Amino acid sequence: MAGADDDWVYDEASGEWGPAPAATAPAAAARREVRDASGTLLADGDSVTLIKDLKVKGANQTLKQGTVIKTIRLTDDPEEIDCRHDAIKGLVLRTEFVRKR
Repeated sequence: MAGADDDWVYDEASGEWGPAPAATAPAAAARREVRDASGTLLADGDSVTLIKDLKVKGANQTLKQGTVIKTIRLTDDPEEIDCRHDAIKGLVLRTEFVRKR
């Protein structure tokens, strides 16, 4: 039986078989750097502060400049972070609007 490490895909452009892209994706994700508005490196669990007022779509609410967001999580997109806020569930913020505390 073939194992999970034996995944191959056919590249129609080159006409050759090669390893599946998913096999190389974790290594690329581990090297991805997520930076805040001032260029500071962010990591899972960091706290950030908003650098400008943000209107939250679908919540009819505005998060004010200086609001502290605790325990962020990095996403697959290096320009977005997943956050929790008391009044808003499932909040995703752009890294250009936050600064690490």
